Amino acid sequence: MAGAIEDIRPDYSEPNYDKAKIAPYVLEDPLTFADGRRVTSPEEWKRRRREILDIFAREMYGAEPPPPETLLIDKFEEKEDALAGFAVRSQYRMRFFPDGKGGEIQWLLLRPRHAKAPVPVILLLNYRGNHELIPDGEIPVPEMWTHGTPDHRIAVKRGVMCDPNSSSSMPIGMLLAAGYAVLTACYCQVSPDPLRTEPDPRYRQDPFAYTGVFELWGERDPARTDGITALGAWAWALSRGLDLAEKIPELDHARCIVTGCSRLGKAALLAAARDERFAVCVANQCGGGGATLAKRDYGENIATEMRAFSHWYCKAYEKYERNPARLLTFDQHLLLAAVAPRRLLIAGFDEPWFDTEGEYLACKAASCAWEFFGLPGLPRVPFPEDFDTSAVGTYLGYYRRSQGHGIAPFDWRQLLEFCGRKSR
Repeated sequence: MAGAIEDIRPDYSEPNYDKAKIAPYVLEDPLTFADGRRVTSPEEWKRRRREILDIFAREMYGAEPPPPETLLIDKFEEKEDALAGFAVRSQYRMRFFPDGKGGEIQWLLLRPRHAKAPVPVILLLNYRGNHELIPDGEIPVPEMWTHGTPDHRIAVKRGVMCDPNSSSSMPIGMLLAAGYAVLTACYCQVSPDPLRTEPDPRYRQDPFAYTGVFELWGERDPARTDGITALGAWAWALSRGLDLAEKIPELDHARCIVTGCSRLGKAALLAAARDERFAVCVANQCGGGGATLAKRDYGENIATEMRAFSHWYCKAYEKYERNPARLLTFDQHLLLAAVAPRRLLIAGFDEPWFDTEGEYLACKAASCAWEFFGLPGLPRVPFPEDFDTSAVGTYLGYYRRSQGHGIAPFDWRQLLEFCGRKSR
């Protein structure tokens, strides 16, 4: 069998776009322990879930960072009549030691001004600063290394996410009118995200990616195969955002929705899998290394991930790149299952690199975890067409779309509809 698979796919250094070259693979049962025992009770599911998370910590995402011993939160600004009077805008500084060790994360909160009761909060990391969410001169432009600009300096594009022509946009008025608050921080304040091809030696992936909050976890051991990763740090930061939400009486933190797009969709999914306080996860266009089955080896694969984004994954993951269908003893459907029995929506992007069919198949394979609790799993429909939401259920859902890569108003509408569905 191993030889036959090698013949089908001799070169793993490049992505595969030929479905005929997808080797046969077998997916592990979410409800069966590694030693072959079946899960028979909710208590046993807790142990199986812990086993799954330990596998991902040891073999893919690195060790889970510990909660901070100290959490210092300072609300440095508030405006009662933001966004034409419909919102309350609050800004917070979060630090972890009085001397500034571990850096500082600035959080922006926008909540409905006229809400009569605590509101659920949508929690996400953004790419280039809180000032991009709304055109508001009182939101500071952070001074930091940033992703996606030629000189890594923040470009002042206030409110760019309000532009409906952008591939990623946030209809903040619609979210507030629907009764949700939005809490966000820039992921580069947590841990910078340099490219593998970065020419400036100051900003090369190793060691620059392991700065920021990595200071909190001691000197990094380069020989460790399960070291804390950037994805682990970003997921950790989302949990710290939930720590903040728990301290704000106007927020219903028990109904917190964690979301994100692309690499930050991966971080949101990992955060929800690790932290059971998140009630809902909506992972948008997170592709390979997120919701897509790695054993399919279609589009982005382990080899391309480890070559371009070595700081996102731990060293142990590299050993699976040569033949994932044969070598992997786990896959992303197990990470999805670890969210059960909470609610999970996977939003796919219909480009071959993202292998969104692999996301759909991961949802199908994870569905039994919800069904184990007597909850409806993924609706039993064929792989849906673009913009078809027939595979979106009450607790577990999947859809895909075309157009640009990012969170579009269509995606925000699906998030609101999914969160608004009546649970059992």
